[in-house]
Amino acid sequence: MVGKGGESIPDEEWERFLREAEAGTKGTPEEPLARARMVARRLREETGRPEPWRSHQPARRHGGKVWYAVGLLVAVALLVVALDPGRVAGWFGGGESAPLAAESERPDQPPPTEAAAQRPTMEQPFRGSPAAQWGDGMAGIGLPEARATGWMSKGRVAQALEKTHDFLAASSLDPGVLRGEQPRKAIALINPHQQGVQDYLATAFRAPSRENDPLLLFSRFEKTKVRPVGDVVKTRGRITYREGKRGAVEVTSDVTYVYPVVRAAAGSDEVARTMVRREVVMSWDDPAKVVIEPGTFSLVSYKVDTTNGGCDTFTGYLTPEFSAERAATRPGDGPEVDPYDRSTSLETRMREAGDAGCGTATRS
Repeated sequence: MVGKGGESIPDEEWERFLREAEAGTKGTPEEPLARARMVARRLREETGRPEPWRSHQPARRHGGKVWYAVGLLVAVALLVVALDPGRVAGWFGGGESAPLAAESERPDQPPPTEAAAQRPTMEQPFRGSPAAQWGDGMAGIGLPEARATGWMSKGRVAQALEKTHDFLAASSLDPGVLRGEQPRKAIALINPHQQGVQDYLATAFRAPSRENDPLLLFSRFEKTKVRPVGDVVKTRGRITYREGKRGAVEVTSDVTYVYPVVRAAAGSDEVARTMVRREVVMSWDDPAKVVIEPGTFSLVSYKVDTTNGGCDTFTGYLTPEFSAERAATRPGDGPEVDPYDRSTSLETRMREAGDAGCGTATRS
């Protein structure tokens, strides 16, 4: 153990301390503190990370010893913090704040920018980004409680929300789709009788263009050019719903996805991030009023705002730039945009941008 000023306290002193504690010497701290010293020493000697707090399992209760166990844990925690605060910070992601709770309503301001100067690495691809505190995959998308709405009972609404979750996962998070494969699972959830949408889907992958761009609904990278860093996509967003036309349940998803990638070439380690904010409005229609297959929805609208995914390039793939390309690219003539700012609706952001062309991201 290290005392004040950093000097080491010999083990003999601690043995005397324990003997006096057992004898009940006046002024000796309670036993939990002595036990805490031994546990703290064991913690310092460990090389592995402790179990994350979110997966903590309550200790079994043994009659009459519950309060003792709680006191011991508190003493251990305080002592370890005092002895090695850096180690404790490492348990929580290298000193970063705890993960944010799922978004339940639109925030009133953009996230802070204090860490923006920190560059991403292969080990920490979200470093220096607000996304470091966002959820992993679907965990970052808030899901509301189901209630009877329109033609649907509470149970049917719950099923519609679950299917909406499935569509978002299959369209924007599926590893195969991110590598450029066709999003068949996602397409299977879209009403096959919605002819205009089916025409768009058939054309988008064969001959992508401004009007028929698969990136409006799906996130895809060309695997011969880039590859994902790790298997985590950070997300922040929410799902809402209301009664729509003809008693349908109209579900809206507004989600920002953050994709870290490197060049496909072996040995590449420069990490770039592509941010995609996508809003999809879908109608879970009453089959008694609309021609639709069970378990599918009709698309009402879809919007996308992309950062570092290519501007005025309609290849059907997100095309991130790295430092070399950015150095050779002229700044866009559009407005500056914070891709992590969710305090403004996507419709408002797009209306303010108008036809100004490619904008400039204030951070990556």
